[in-house]
Order: sequence, then C-alpha cells, then structure tokens
Amino acid sequence: MVWVPLRTDRLAPLHASRRRLPTMSLEWLTAWSWSLDGLRDCVAAAIQSVRDCDATALATVACLLVLFVWYCYHVGREQPRAYGTVNALIQSADANGLQNGYVYCHSPECVRCTPSDGLNQKLYHNLQEYAKRYSWAGMGRIHKGIRDQGRYLSSRPSIQKPEVFFLPDLPTMPYFSREAQKHDVELLERNFQTILCEFETLYKAFSNCSLPQGWKMNSTPSGEWFTFYLVNQGLCVPRNCRKCPRTYRLLGSLRTCIGNNVFGNACISVLSPGTVIAEHYGPTNIRIRCHLGLKTPSGCELVVGGEPQCWAEGRCLLFDDSFLHTAFHEGPPEEGPRVVFMVDLWHPNVAAAERQALDFIFAPGR
Repeated sequence: MVWVPLRTDRLAPLHASRRRLPTMSLEWLTAWSWSLDGLRDCVAAAIQSVRDCDATALATVACLLVLFVWYCYHVGREQPRAYGTVNALIQSADANGLQNGYVYCHSPECVRCTPSDGLNQKLYHNLQEYAKRYSWAGMGRIHKGIRDQGRYLSSRPSIQKPEVFFLPDLPTMPYFSREAQKHDVELLERNFQTILCEFETLYKAFSNCSLPQGWKMNSTPSGEWFTFYLVNQGLCVPRNCRKCPRTYRLLGSLRTCIGNNVFGNACISVLSPGTVIAEHYGPTNIRIRCHLGLKTPSGCELVVGGEPQCWAEGRCLLFDDSFLHTAFHEGPPEEGPRVVFMVDLWHPNVAAAERQALDFIFAPGR
C-alpha cells in the first residue's frame, strides 16, 4: 500500500464554496423580493392610470371592443363553410336527402335550374345581398358579367359557350398548363396510388350487380359512362365519402378546389370500351376541370375546343370545360375502362374576393 499525502490546497475552494452558499441564497431571495415589489408597483401604476383616464375615453374603447367582437362573429358566421370531417358532413347531407351518389334538385329556387329569363335578376339580387353584407370592392367584373350576361352568352363563339354564367375578361384557352394550379396538381399526383386503391375497391362491386349503390349512369350515344361523386354541385355525397375517406380528406388539402358553390364537383369517372360522350358545354368559365388519370388504356381521347389530348396514368390534365368538349374510349375491351379522378378547381385568374362572392351568389340551394 502506498500512502499519498492529501493536498489541503485542493480542499480550500470546496470549503470556500460551502461558506458562500448562505450568502448566495440570501442574495437570490433579496433579488426575488425586489422583483415582486417591482411587479406590484407596475400593477398599481396600471390601475391608477386606468382610474385617472377620462370616463368617456374608457366608454369609447369599450364600445369599439364590443363592435369588433360583434363584427368578427357576424363575418365568421357568414364565411363559406370549409371541409369538415367526413362523419359531420355525412350527417348533415343525409338529412338533406341525398341519394345514390348525386343530388336530385327539386327546388325552383336553384340557380342552375332557374329559367334563363329570371336568372340574371336572381344573380343580381344575390350580388346586392353579398355587397350589403360585405363590400362592393373587387366586384366590378362580376357586376359587369351579371349585367350583360344575356349578351355575353348569346354572342359567344360556338367553340366556348358556358350554359349558366360567363365571367368576362378571363384568359381563354381550351387547356391549361400544370403551372396554373401547381400545388394542387402535384398533391393529386403524389396521392395517385391512394385514389387508385380506393377506386379498385369500389369497382369490385360491379361484379355483383349492374349498378352498385353510389354510382350514376350518364346518358351517352353509345357505351357506358359511370360517375361516383364525392362532391356534387357543391354538396358532399355522404355514403360515397364514407367509401373513399382518404380521397375525400385529400380534397380538403387542395387550395383551389371549388367546394362551396354549385359549380364544384369531385368524382371518379369511368368510360367503358366503345363509349362516346356527346359534345357539350360546361356551365361556367370560372373553373378549370382537372382529370387525374387512374387507368388510361389505348384509344382514349379528350377533345376540347377541337384540340385532342390523351390522359396518362398518375398525371393531371387541366382544361376549361366551358369549351365544346367530348371524350371517347375506342380501345379494345380486354384493356378495360378508362378511369379518371375529376375535380373542379378555380380558374387561376379569379381573384380571392371574387371567389368569395361567387361562393355566396352560387351557394347550393340559393
């Protein structure tokens, strides 16, 4: 065993620090007490300043605060509804009697079903009501469009003639580039497999019956055209959303999806081999229609304004359906149907204030 002498100079700092502990604690307590005193002084000074204020000034501030809270409540209550949870929308839409995947309109007050001679008057009334609640700011183009709607629709060239509402001074072209709504296009394409999987689950039901619940058969000159709506004319289709929950939630992540007026739709569209869709016009030019290719066999084409395009799986195709357009599937039967996921997006040149006003004017059931 080796004995090593302990150096007392190393212990000196330890003893010194122990001696300083009571002194440090006392300093800390003194500082804390000083902070409380300062806080108490500040609170007292604030109370005294309020007491010294003129009663009229205090009453004015209180009135302004009450008016601000009332304004926030009023505006917030009238804002267009956002996408809620699937279950909440299912309950509300079930109560409204939506059946078999699409809306049956029985209301004479519906804008889309109003006779053309009374449509302009109805639209102008809705615009005036919106302006009274909010503002006329930014409404010049909508006011111009409603005022001269009959002239615009009658004088449009046959290649583009929306059936319900034409907004003037929007750039016009049959097809749009992906950059027009880049965020939503990329989001849809990233979720291609998710949408495809939910479609394949749905499509298995066709082996059991001719037209499964939730699907709609559309009129065509030849072949069969089926649609499965998640959103139809601005309204959620509850049973269908329950069957495609991930696809429906995806709609809530799109920045430019039209979900609050009668021009907004989202559905799965299926063309069987040998199908031709008759040429037709869409209801308005304020939207662009997006097709995400899910299954794209050969011999399928979309023709908009006389210009043909082909779909591609996992890729979006954007077009203005207010142009005369048609689609057909002339591929062999063994290649199966052409399937796209269709969603309506805002035209990129419709301003935010105009979108809010159009949601109000063309709200479902208004």
